[in-house]
Amino acid sequence: MRLKALAKINLGLDILRKRDDGYHEVRMVMQTIQMYDILDIYKCSRPGIHLKTNLPYVPTDQRNLVYKAATLLMEEFHIKCGLQIALEKFIPVSAGMAGGSSDAAATLIAVNRLFHLGLSKEDLMERGLAIGADVPYCIMRGTALAEGIGEKLTMLPPAPGCYVLIGKPPINVSTRQAYESLNLSQIQHHPDIYSLVQAIRDYDLEAMLPHMENVFEPGIINEYPVIGEIKKLMLENGAIHAMMSGSGPSVFGIFRSRSAAGRAAGILRKSQLARTVFTTRLFNTAQRPPVPPSSSA
Repeated sequence: MRLKALAKINLGLDILRKRDDGYHEVRMVMQTIQMYDILDIYKCSRPGIHLKTNLPYVPTDQRNLVYKAATLLMEEFHIKCGLQIALEKFIPVSAGMAGGSSDAAATLIAVNRLFHLGLSKEDLMERGLAIGADVPYCIMRGTALAEGIGEKLTMLPPAPGCYVLIGKPPINVSTRQAYESLNLSQIQHHPDIYSLVQAIRDYDLEAMLPHMENVFEPGIINEYPVIGEIKKLMLENGAIHAMMSGSGPSVFGIFRSRSAAGRAAGILRKSQLARTVFTTRLFNTAQRPPVPPSSSA
């Protein structure tokens, strides 16, 4: 079985408080994009999970969320035969784009289908939470409001169509470290996530832009100025908005046209600020009309 594990970006990200259990309560809008890893998963006679990847620095044991996801279902349902899994990574690692969580989500879906376990999407999402807070969303996909620690999901109508430029600099930012170093008392401004949600419901890209903010961004940019440089380059070269995704360091720019995104991608590559440069579109589980043509495209 071959599956695509799609990346996500955060159209808005707010952190409300730190809970007594150590987790942070968040409010954010998640959006799947058409950038993905590929998983090839086979049944095999040799017991156990046998994982290989195209990147030598990606672990292939229980440290990998793919391995954890397969183990979770195989142990619960007492599956005795083995699995051979080939993971081809395209989503940058430690990039704020939920690559590992999406790989785990695809694995849960694959194991459920391969062994005819009969689990619903909701069943898989419930089990996915034990692997990571983003896994349930990566099973759901599309445009969604995430609350709680990210597990309380409200499906939204598809966001307005646009083109997206991804730029990931040659640095990694640990999500755990980003949360641990965040001082909530120093956050001077919180995004209006509910106004962002309303703009999405109204299918109004212009109304979305002022509310697309990420509370992680100021602190992470202060530590890694290259993130701010990539953001500035995108805005100077046709992006109608640009921001950091998740805990970084990936930056995404929003463009009205494919040609504008392509031109900015060429400039970003020449700048050598980003190791990964990728142009794509939003992925949605339902379709709305495309963005009307704009004279400024």
